[in-house]
Formats: sequence, structure tokens, C-alpha cells
Amino acid sequence: MDLSKYYQKRDFTSTTEPKGEIEKSKNELIFVVQEHAATQLHFDFRLEMDGVLKSWAIPKGPSMNPEEKRLAILVEDHPYAYKDFEGTIPEGNYGAGTVIVWDNGSYTLDDENIKESIKKGHLSFVLNGKKLKGEFALIRLKIKQKNAWLLIKKNDKYATEADILKENKSVISNLTLEEIRK
Repeated sequence: MDLSKYYQKRDFTSTTEPKGEIEKSKNELIFVVQEHAATQLHFDFRLEMDGVLKSWAIPKGPSMNPEEKRLAILVEDHPYAYKDFEGTIPEGNYGAGTVIVWDNGSYTLDDENIKESIKKGHLSFVLNGKKLKGEFALIRLKIKQKNAWLLIKKNDKYATEADILKENKSVISNLTLEEIRK
């Protein structure tokens, strides 16, 4: 887990994204979900691991319905400081578009060995966010594309068929993507 791919893809003289470094939270492990209106609207799901934010792009966004399995594409690790990033990445930059912190909070792992769980392609955890709560799993698909995973909500007391994505405001600024863009 390192930030070299993150640095290679960005020109920090023209984007306000944090340069950041490997850094760990003081107490609990954190997670963040950022809504990102880039070429296509998607959600970036990030789990703190070994001082970076391990990141997956979720095209349809997370769901609280155990029946809805969501494709999650593993992307480059992001710096810990990215957890608070909101704003617009200018045209011409990687990931150009507007970003809000759609959800954040802490999480606990079912398995203490994160690296081994990632290697095996199965990671179970409990989210304690403002919007996302309860048990989830990330499971790598057994296809040629090694970075394709599924984000699955487990059937627990927080499971619901309600569309959680209708809650479209930032948990930091209380603004929508459109309001940040302006």
C-alpha cells in the first residue's frame, strides 16, 4: 500500500486535492464515501488501511439492501488527508469533476489481518457512518479483471430496501454536488 500511483496521476499545481502522505487515524479506523461527478457519476468508497485510504469506485453507489450487490472497482490508494476533500477537480486533471463527502465514520473488521483478507479477495467489516451502518463485505470477482469486486450489505438490523442515495448532501458541508460546483 503506497501512494505512488496517486501522485503519478495528479498535477498538484492545478488541483486542490491533498498531496497527503501515509498517516493513520488516532483512534478508530475511518471510512469515507465520496460522491464524485466525474466523466460519469460514481461513489468512491475508501477504507483506512495501513496509513492510506484503500479505494474502490462504485458506479451505482452503495446500497443498504442485501439483495443489491454493487460493482466496486479497486483503484489507486489515496492519502489519509483525502478523507475531508470536497471541491471541484479542474478540467484536464485526472478525475475532473465535483466531489462531496457523502458519508464518513468509523469501521471495524471481522478479520484483523487486512492484507491477507484483501489478498484472499474477501473483506468483512462493520460500518458506523452517518448514512451507512452495519455489516458489509467486499468480495473480489473471479474474472480476468483482478480489480473487480462486489460491495454487499449483509442482512442485519440496518438493512433496508429504501434508496439511501436519495440522501444527497455532504455530511461535512451539508451541500449537494450542484451547490459545491457553483
